[in-house]
This record gives sequence, structure tokens and C-alpha cells, in this order.
Amino acid sequence: MENFKTEIRFFSIPEWKKEEKYLREQHKKGWEFVAVNGLCLYHFKKCEPKDMIYQLDYNPDSIYQKYEYIQLFSDCGWEYLQNYVGYSYFRKAASEMEKTEEEIFCDDASRLDMMKRVFAGRMIPLVVMFFSIIIPQIIMQSRVHTPFNYGLLVFFCVMFVVYLVMFIAFAIPYWKYYKSAHKK
Repeated sequence: MENFKTEIRFFSIPEWKKEEKYLREQHKKGWEFVAVNGLCLYHFKKCEPKDMIYQLDYNPDSIYQKYEYIQLFSDCGWEYLQNYVGYSYFRKAASEMEKTEEEIFCDDASRLDMMKRVFAGRMIPLVVMFFSIIIPQIIMQSRVHTPFNYGLLVFFCVMFVVYLVMFIAFAIPYWKYYKSAHKK
């Protein structure tokens, strides 16, 4: 069992860069990424320490044209690892990279396009739930004065705050990246 390890890590929607860095650091320490599954369970196997670049692409539609999608990245030297909740995982040895740090996304427009896909695939459903469930429930529960309804009101107020934090956590990095991409 010493040749394998599992770690629990959580990366929010806009934190794909942190996740890529985490996977790279693990490989440098001699732990090759095998898979992620379940509730953010990252599985690794022991390997020779090596500098590997990990890249993520959010493309939930890739499963419909999986062969062509994987082949596109394979032609550029990227090894396909897996799909997980809409993200595709790729890696490539740092020694195989060009002079500059090459990425799956060769320009800011491509990265912004990926962020828009993340927004459409992940954030829009959350926004719909927020306005169709959370807010109406807060209004309804605040009109009835029983201990049970008070408990539900507190629950939905907590959910309101959680959703608000998620929206802000996505919006700030997106806005910063959007602004930096349009300055160039």
C-alpha cells in the first residue's frame, strides 16, 4: 500500500490553476496522479520524481466526440488522463515543452472561452436554483411564524450566504482574468 496514496483536496470552480500546480508538485515529489473521484479524492502512485505539467480543460461536451477531442491534444504531445465533472485532465513532461511555458490554451481568448463554458455549465444552474428556490423559500418561511419555519428560514439564509460566496468566488477571478486579457 506504500506505493499508492489518496488525498482529499477541494478546488472550487475557478481554482483549476491551483489544482494544476498541486498535481505538478505531487509529481515532483514522486507521486504520479492516477485519478480523482468521489468527493475530491485524489489518487496517486509512487513514481520517480519528475517535472510534469498538468493542464485541465473544462469541456463537458468532449464525451460526445471523445476520440477526436483526445486526439487533438495527443497530437500536441499531451497525455489524456481522465474526465471528472466536466474537466479533462492532461499532462506532459516539462522537458517536452517549448522554450516558453506552453499551455493547452495558447491565447487569452481560448482561456476566456473555457471560463465561459465553466460559467454556462456550472454557474448558470446555480443561479437558476438561487432565484427559483433559495430566494422564494426565504420569503415564504419569513411569513410563517412557527419554530419549524424559523429553522427552515435559518437554513435557507445560510444557503443564501453559501451561494453568494460561490458566486463571488467565481466572479472575482473571472473578472480579473477578463480585464487582464483585454488589456493586452
